[in-house]
Amino acid sequence: MKKLIILVIISFISLTVAQEKYKFDGEKRLKNIQMLTDEGENAEAYFSFDGSKIIYQATVEGLKCDQIFTMNLDGTEKKMVSTGKGRTTCAYFYPDNKKILYASTHHFNEECPPPPDRSRGYVWKLYDEFDIFMADSDGSNVVQLTNSNKYDAEATISPKGDKIVFTSLRDGDPELYVMNLDGTDQKRLTFEKGYDGGAFFSYDGSKIVFRASRPKTEKELEDYNELVNEGLVRPTNLEIFVMDSDGSNIKQVTNLNAASFAPFFHPDGKRIIFSSNYGSKDRRDFNLFIINIDGTGLEQITFNPTFDGFPMFSPDGKYLIFGSNRFNKNPNDTNIFIAEWID
Repeated sequence: MKKLIILVIISFISLTVAQEKYKFDGEKRLKNIQMLTDEGENAEAYFSFDGSKIIYQATVEGLKCDQIFTMNLDGTEKKMVSTGKGRTTCAYFYPDNKKILYASTHHFNEECPPPPDRSRGYVWKLYDEFDIFMADSDGSNVVQLTNSNKYDAEATISPKGDKIVFTSLRDGDPELYVMNLDGTDQKRLTFEKGYDGGAFFSYDGSKIVFRASRPKTEKELEDYNELVNEGLVRPTNLEIFVMDSDGSNIKQVTNLNAASFAPFFHPDGKRIIFSSNYGSKDRRDFNLFIINIDGTGLEQITFNPTFDGFPMFSPDGKYLIFGSNRFNKNPNDTNIFIAEWID
């Protein structure tokens, strides 16, 4: 009997250790964290609307820059669904799960565009060659939705199944726009000086959450304008904003004076999860935070000394998916993780 009890205890301890393998102290909201990719640069992983699949971008297996992949929730059946040409970013499933959305430069050049000039510091490149494309979920039947000859990317879709929100440089400043699912009726939503991007709809489709810079001083404005004229953005000071889905009633949610990005609504519509280097001694140290939509109740979710970003809740709110440098095999690897969410 004692041997049986000891075996049960050992089995329980082994299971607990396995479940906590990828967890840091203090991460009380996360349970049973699983690593879905194990090498390369993997990021911006998002659930399909039925919660059965994941779409993400990755530079793996000899690729020179990001392409779009899909996989099952357990990390199996990884499949490239973009063309394998040019550079891609920001993929998303359509509500029917039969089509996908992503931005790509493949129609301008089959080679990867050059990386940004980091002599200007850490900057993001908003490639003019990026347009937004729709395709079947297996990558076939690619259809171009935008054609502004300026940066069009960062597209996501409303759960209502009526609109796509995206970022564009077509009017000289990176602003948010919406269009129908087939690319028609493109309209601008934001008009304030500064970068607006990374937008997602709430689950009821009534609101949009996004990241934004708001340069205020003469020096900040000069730096911002010089960079934007070169198709660059310096993402060192971004705050989280919300607005109604028609662009009205814009409100700033965070005031952290940090690089806060990748916001996503909890399915209850009352909270927003996001990534930020707020409170970090090293500006490259990003963790996940959650905050009420009115800006109250800020709570740190992850405590990784490197990078956690791109969080997304499953449609039922039971799981959280995110990209992370935690426990990577190689120093530059970013992998996709999924965890049970504890509310």
